[in-house]
Amino acid sequence: MKKPRTLLPAAGLLALFLGSAPIAAVPIYVRIRPPRIRVERRGPAPSRNHVWQRGYYRWDGAAYVWVPGRWEIGPRPHARWVEGHWRHGRRGWFWVEGHWR
Repeated sequence: MKKPRTLLPAAGLLALFLGSAPIAAVPIYVRIRPPRIRVERRGPAPSRNHVWQRGYYRWDGAAYVWVPGRWEIGPRPHARWVEGHWRHGRRGWFWVEGHWR
């Protein structure tokens, strides 16, 4: 008599795959207009490959909190950083994430 095959390894692989799938960001709406962007002093780039990512305000559930800018290396040569920004809609202000292009 043959032993029934267990589904445990397949279920484990499926859980690993689903657990690592990106989750679509649900916008959080804020009724208060974000403050104006701060003017930051930035030192020289650490290398020719670094790109400046400007600071921004994030919403912490009660108030806007400043996140300072930083130097980052792009994911590939000639990648371009597209700044994140606050956008206004019918339900209030919502954050559009920055991303590499």
